[in-house]
Amino acid sequence: MAHAEAGGSLPVPNVQALAQNYNISEEPIPERYIRLEEAAEEVIGGHDVPYAIPIIDVNKLLDAQSSKEECAKLGYACRQWGFFQKILYSAARRSSILGSSDFCSAIEVATALWNQKTDVSNLEGYGQLFVVSENQKLDWADTFYLMLRPSDSRNMRFWPSYPPPFSNSIDRYSSEAAKLVLCLLQFVAMDMGVEPQTLLEIFRGQPQSMRMTYYPPCKQAEKVVGLSPHTDGTGLTLLLQANDVQGLQIRKDGKWVAIHALAGAFIVNVGDILEIISNGRYKSIEHRVIVHPSKARMSAAVFHQPDKDATIGPLPELVEKDGEASYSSIGYMDFIKRFFAAKLDGRDHLESLKH
Repeated sequence: MAHAEAGGSLPVPNVQALAQNYNISEEPIPERYIRLEEAAEEVIGGHDVPYAIPIIDVNKLLDAQSSKEECAKLGYACRQWGFFQKILYSAARRSSILGSSDFCSAIEVATALWNQKTDVSNLEGYGQLFVVSENQKLDWADTFYLMLRPSDSRNMRFWPSYPPPFSNSIDRYSSEAAKLVLCLLQFVAMDMGVEPQTLLEIFRGQPQSMRMTYYPPCKQAEKVVGLSPHTDGTGLTLLLQANDVQGLQIRKDGKWVAIHALAGAFIVNVGDILEIISNGRYKSIEHRVIVHPSKARMSAAVFHQPDKDATIGPLPELVEKDGEASYSSIGYMDFIKRFFAAKLDGRDHLESLKH
């Protein structure tokens, strides 16, 4: 969710291999993965509130007759939930990402890529992000992180020729995701009451990265966490759950709410950058992923970031309306370096930038 040079992460064991051995043996889960404090928190939702987060129809946003109403719905979702679902209206667009997520689950490919991540000062490659200490608790997941846009930011060492469709699938998906986010940003600007170009300039060039994640099953799933509670240090994140195993939870009104991802849908969430730019109107919501006891979960998240030379702060037009700035301004690269150095810390990093 950042420019590759923003920081690094220490190497950790391959969780897929660990899970394979652990799930057929009586060995205890390694201490670094045990997270009992997370399991103790109350969770509501699941199938009881499968449609709790709003569903936004981009076709309605683009239709002159329904645009105003759907834009208001988008604004409500960003202010009250920080999350919404967007149904993919093209089967081809969905299929372009599924190949890359299946790729992430292939043990033999994952193992080959694992050996390539030797530069701990760079974010790209296979492993876990945010690991800055040998004693730090770890997530029950493996990830593959890539820079997508601009194209000259890609480290081709991490773009394998096997499986053959990988590069083409990622290219197509990157392009489609960028188009969708460009559309959403323009309507976000309209909802905020600012000129779209003001917002688009901050995201000039639409820098973009992807994290593909494989969450192996764990027979004592209540003791581990797939992805630690955090907010995203981005503008907007588009998440595609690549199989039917649920696991995403968001913190709403102090409680964890299980999100039921609709088949073939994007889950879109507001990142820290949009919360700051909006002077707190939009909410970057804490979220996490839990693990299934017998099924693997696969997902692909595309992060849309500001231009690396951008200054991140509340938009002057909104500060004028509100009478004061709720957040300090900071260069984006300084912001993201602090974000990674802070590890996954819920909303603490974002709160530290408040006045």
